[in-house]
Amino acid sequence: SHKNGGNLSWIELLSYLAAQYGGNFDRYKSSDMDALVEKLKTSGIGELTRDMKYYRYYSEAYGAVLGGLVGKYVEDGEGKYGLIGFSPIAKTFPYSDSDDFGVKRTYGYTRPHLGHDLMAATGTPVVAVESGVVEALGWNRYGGWRIGIRSFDTKRYYYYAHLRQNRPYAAGLAVGKTVKAGDVVGYVGRTGYSTKENVNNIKVSHLHFGLELIFDESQKESDNEIWVDVYQLAKLLRQNQSAVVRVAETKEYYRAKDIEIEAHNLSN
Repeated sequence: SHKNGGNLSWIELLSYLAAQYGGNFDRYKSSDMDALVEKLKTSGIGELTRDMKYYRYYSEAYGAVLGGLVGKYVEDGEGKYGLIGFSPIAKTFPYSDSDDFGVKRTYGYTRPHLGHDLMAATGTPVVAVESGVVEALGWNRYGGWRIGIRSFDTKRYYYYAHLRQNRPYAAGLAVGKTVKAGDVVGYVGRTGYSTKENVNNIKVSHLHFGLELIFDESQKESDNEIWVDVYQLAKLLRQNQSAVVRVAETKEYYRAKDIEIEAHNLSN
């Protein structure tokens, strides 16, 4: 706990260290983190960062990317603080990935890959990383059957693509529907690369997972879109995978265990 009570903010900690290191975490030393935590026992983050030129810049950037992924939650009646963001792949389902952001893609036109591919078998349950509202659903010639989910603070747009042929989405999913982090939202497939709907033109089954930052709505569909390299984020989220159960009659998967996320985490 720091001076103002409550838990230390991981975004404040990261932003302070980033300002100290000029954004280069190759210089990270755990002793620097320990020293910062000690200082926060008696001082507020505002006092410590008053003369740090780039603290506000890093705080806004890290806050935008990571704002909905750590917070307070209740599990089995016990209040906890930690990861409230989930891996996009359900627990016990194998997948492999590599740092593929920016790799060349040629379908339609030559362009960089603005997401992260998680190689997994067709039918693998896809999980909502963060709570939010379903903003896009349906066919996209590049992404096939895809889902777009916007965080409640509107800063993050999560994109899940190439979903399963014929039954891509979790039952009941619809535009405007609210989903909670950890919910099953769809199933891995290999649809896309076609103007015709429901076509398997992707060679290998995988989930394309993307994260777009939106500071201003004019960026949403523009030449100024900000897509994040989520490879390291996917590695972090792998620590928090959502356990799922299958209902034999419908062949649908659902989360095995719900968690109660504190309301202020959903609106910050």
